Formats: sequence, structure tokens, C-alpha cells
Amino acid sequence: MHPAFSVILLTTLIGAGQGLLLALYAVELGARFDVLAPAAPVFFIGGSVLSLALLVAGLVASFFHLGRPERAWRSAAMWRTSWLAREVIALPAFMAAVLAYGAAHYLGLTASGWIGAVAAVLCLGLFVCTGMIYACLKFLQEWHTALTPINFFLLGTASGLTLAAAFSAYTAPPLVELLGVAAAAATALALATRAASLTRNARIRPTSSLQTAIGIKHPRIAQKSQGLMGGSFNTREFFHGASLRSVRAVKWVFLLLAFPLPVLLVIAGIAQGASALLVLAFSVQYLGLLAERWFFFAQARHPQNLYYQVIS
Repeated sequence: MHPAFSVILLTTLIGAGQGLLLALYAVELGARFDVLAPAAPVFFIGGSVLSLALLVAGLVASFFHLGRPERAWRSAAMWRTSWLAREVIALPAFMAAVLAYGAAHYLGLTASGWIGAVAAVLCLGLFVCTGMIYACLKFLQEWHTALTPINFFLLGTASGLTLAAAFSAYTAPPLVELLGVAAAAATALALATRAASLTRNARIRPTSSLQTAIGIKHPRIAQKSQGLMGGSFNTREFFHGASLRSVRAVKWVFLLLAFPLPVLLVIAGIAQGASALLVLAFSVQYLGLLAERWFFFAQARHPQNLYYQVIS
């Protein structure tokens, strides 16, 4: 598939925003049950603003992928059958909950816990909707697995926790070690499930062939042309155009930047009390997630490419 950068930004930005909100709510729950010391209001207020900023940035990025942005609201009409429509509904609902959560802490309302619970539920629902947009496509075998929504959840949560650790260094220093350890653990778990999906996809046996692509059952088919003189929507949108070597290079880049390197930076930041290293950890991890999401789209082999990607 052709990786649309606007969609890459959408999924990675809102994932980090979702993970950050979950971190904020987890800290509040810990304080309410006397497991953690209460954090300063600025941690929750600033964290909510930061989460909302990431969500808004992701939403804005998504509009660049639309041919007619003014008709975007119509995409919610098919919510009964479309995971994309459900995401279109869940995202603004979650954004409103994050705004309300931050406002509740700003006003000192005791209802912040309940609002946070609603936001957390909407957050998890949004993770499911986003992941299922791709997992429900049976003809794209690389995506059609339960690992797809699981990886969306874990990668978003890991990046959000890393961001929360960096943010707490400036607003709630006692939480740095806890959030840093949580970020490292989530990143390690995300690496395990992402590695599982890579292993699975490497063993996939394609169910489509030249015969099924063009509806001819003859056992020996030699394709000489793609069937048209120039490019088309099919050749632009369903194939990334990169070489196999480039795709493999991107895989190793994201495996390094999204997982071990940010964990090492988080550990070093905690050990040295260096907030700059924690900020760097999130920056490096986010760059890795951009590469991961590009690879996620590029790895999916659309059956139509069996016909359109051969040019004499």
C-alpha cells in the first residue's frame, strides 16, 4: 500500500495523545487509592492541554488526505457498519472528554475522577476503532489479525507514557521514575507484539495470484504489460514504489528508534536526573513510530498490484 503521510501523522499523534491521557488518569487513580502521592494540578491541566494539542494536530493532518474536506462530516453516517465512521465519532468525543478532564482539574472539581473514567473508556474505544479500520480488511493479510489493534494500543500507550515521563520532569518530579519505568515496560511489551506481527507477516502465504487477479485459471501466465500507458489511481495509491532494500532499511530503523533507544534514554534520564534526555527519548521514539507506521502501510500487499505493478 502507499503510505499517506497525513494518515501516518494522524495515527501516531492521536496515539501519543491517547497514551498521555491514560497516564494522567492512572496517576489520579493511584492518588485516589493512596498508592501514589497526589500530583500538582499543573500536571493534569498541562497534560490535558498537551494531549488535546496532539489530538487536534492529528485531526488537522487527517484533512490533507481528503479529496473533499468539506464533506468530512458525512463519513460518520455509516457508523453501523464502518470502523472508519466509528473512529470519526469517537475521536471528537474523546477530545471533548479530554477538554472536560483538564477543565475539571483547573476548576478543582471532585468529578474529575468520573470524567477521567469516561475519557479513558472513550480512549480505549478509539484505539479499537483505529486498529479495526485495518484489521477488518480480509484481503490485506498483513493487517487482518488481532495483533493490529493490539499494536496500535501498545505503541500509542508506550509513546504517551514516555511523553508523560518527560512532562512530569517539569511539572511533577516525584512521578518521573514511576512513569519512566512504566514507559519502558510498555515499550518492551509493544516490541514483543510488533515482533510477533513481523514474524507472522513474514510467513504469510498469499491467497491471491495472477490467476485470481485477472480471473484466468491457466497455470502458466506471463504478464508483459500493466495494461495502460501511464500511471493511474491504482498505481499511485496501492503501491509505495520503494525498493525492497529501502523497505527493509525502514524496518530496522523503526525497530531501533521506537524501542531500545528510547528505553535507554529513559533509563539514562532517570539515573542522571536529566529531563532533556526524557524529552529526547520521546522525540526519538516518535520518529521511530513514524517509520513504523510507514512500514505498516508499505508492507501490506494489495492483490491488485499483481496486475498493475508490472510494466514492460
